[in-house]
Amino acid sequence: MTRILLVRHGETEWNRIERFRGSADVPLNDNGLKQAELLARRIAIQWKLKAIYTSPLSRAVKTGEVIGRFLQLPVQIHSGLTDVNYGEWQGLTPDEVKNLWPELYERWQSCPENIIFPKGESLDQRQEIGVAAVKEIAARHPEETVVCVGHTVINRLIILGLLNLGKDYFWRIKQDNGSLNVIEKKGDLYICSALNETGHLLLRGY
Repeated sequence: MTRILLVRHGETEWNRIERFRGSADVPLNDNGLKQAELLARRIAIQWKLKAIYTSPLSRAVKTGEVIGRFLQLPVQIHSGLTDVNYGEWQGLTPDEVKNLWPELYERWQSCPENIIFPKGESLDQRQEIGVAAVKEIAARHPEETVVCVGHTVINRLIILGLLNLGKDYFWRIKQDNGSLNVIEKKGDLYICSALNETGHLLLRGY
């Protein structure tokens, strides 16, 4: 069985104040670094890893580096794990977006399936890239366990794509900062055996 530990990076300041991040490169804050360490400890206790792959964005790379320090593994960058390009929404707060694009923002909240972000990309485009990336990584590591460090949108899209679920389920999946998802590949079938686990963060009162 091949096991993918799909994790979300730790907290950034834009997470804390709720700005659209997407493909913008925003670093971890101090809390995010602590979350990454707690996540790393959890992974090191439970699994023997063969590789760590991360999005090229610094908040994911740093999370991967913290995990790698505990597991003595280098980080390998994979562009397919990058988050969606929000285009003109990146850096704005939800209220700012709602004021500028009220109809599109309402669609984003209610039915994101076919949305294309202004001067950005669609969820379909990003999902195709993300699912292909995880399948490629899984093919490299048959019968092994690896970590993939991604972001809230790309992780949701990867999970939905691997499970053959429609994007109408997008908002029914949570991806908290520092969370852990476990995806097992058995033959051609992908099984999600853990979703948005954050219990390890409670060890320091998060």
